[in-house]
Amino acid sequence: MNRTSSLLLLSIAVGSLTTGCFDEAQNKAELEKYAAVQADKAKHKAMPAGDMAGHAGGGMQHSMSMPAEPAGAQQSGMDEIGRRADDLPPPLNRTQAQLVSVDLYTDELVAEMMPGVTYQYWTYNGKVPGPFIRARAGDQVEIHLNHGKPGATGEAHSEHTAAQHTADGHSAHSIDLHAVVGPGGGAPLMQVEQGEQKSFRFKATHPGIYVYHCASPHVPTHIANGMYGMILVEPEQGLAKVDREFYVMQGDFYTSGKYGDKGLQAFSKEKMLDEKPEYFLFNGRVNSLSGERALKAKVGEKIRLFVGVGSHVAANFHIIGAIFESLYPEGAIMNLPLKNVQTTVIAPGSAVMIEFTAEVPGKYLLVDHSLTRAIDKGALAELIIDGAAQPELYQQVGR
Repeated sequence: MNRTSSLLLLSIAVGSLTTGCFDEAQNKAELEKYAAVQADKAKHKAMPAGDMAGHAGGGMQHSMSMPAEPAGAQQSGMDEIGRRADDLPPPLNRTQAQLVSVDLYTDELVAEMMPGVTYQYWTYNGKVPGPFIRARAGDQVEIHLNHGKPGATGEAHSEHTAAQHTADGHSAHSIDLHAVVGPGGGAPLMQVEQGEQKSFRFKATHPGIYVYHCASPHVPTHIANGMYGMILVEPEQGLAKVDREFYVMQGDFYTSGKYGDKGLQAFSKEKMLDEKPEYFLFNGRVNSLSGERALKAKVGEKIRLFVGVGSHVAANFHIIGAIFESLYPEGAIMNLPLKNVQTTVIAPGSAVMIEFTAEVPGKYLLVDHSLTRAIDKGALAELIIDGAAQPELYQQVGR
């Protein structure tokens, strides 16, 4: 490692321990300011065209180029924070290595954590978790990271000054990919300040399912606020064919209020340091993977799950009513799988691959089997299996 890289790594580590974080009072004040901007934007969005023109002529200018609301989005007028479980690239169908280019941007945005509860998330590409990255062993993977959403003029993030970013603790963002063989997983090369864009390239040499996350001071804060995702490096021969693949990440969130307390919730550094989260969430929010957004499959289909833990507390992943026919713990997809597993522990910053067959129709619950986390703190999702009843496997009988 050269002297420059060594000094940069040291500064990141020291900054994480000493200077990177902001106090809760600053955070709360900034969130209130952000909420005021969001409210003002909502007011303008609701104005008739004639009134909007008159208002703009009065000296207040706002960009109204808002993204289209996705199907099934929450009715709060805010962006949907949770990434759908089926939002991942399809399996690779090639035998030659190639260059895989990945475009990422960082975005801090207020979104609903549950009805009536909002929170300022820090994200890759506006969702929790970040995009699922898919490559093949032997590929060159090029990561492009932009600090801020490209072209987001008029958004609250763009209106922040550099001083405000520093006060909030996100003056810089970066990315550390656990699939990288090199210092800091790429983070020393990717410290991106407001308005900057940086890139780096690495060779994917070890097949597996890996976590990535932000590694800018204060590193635990960036991760706790939602800056994580997964990267799959497929073996050269590819993965066995399945019918459905899903992408699920559990994260722990540390709000100033208790679980369910209404209003805009500030981040609590104190709770994070005590490792006492108020929320345990799949894909960013309560019920992110339930109802219309549930995982869906049909009887007889082979299902593959990529499940990871983005933040700080290990998960005890379980599907009520299903058995993991093949489990690849610790992301080790090249090892022989464990067979017929009921529950698996997933360490912070780790991931597993699970395969099983949907055999009986109905609703299955994905949970953290430390069940207070599922029942009382949000770690609950749904898998809906459609198809004909299978009475030889499952039926009620009379006495």
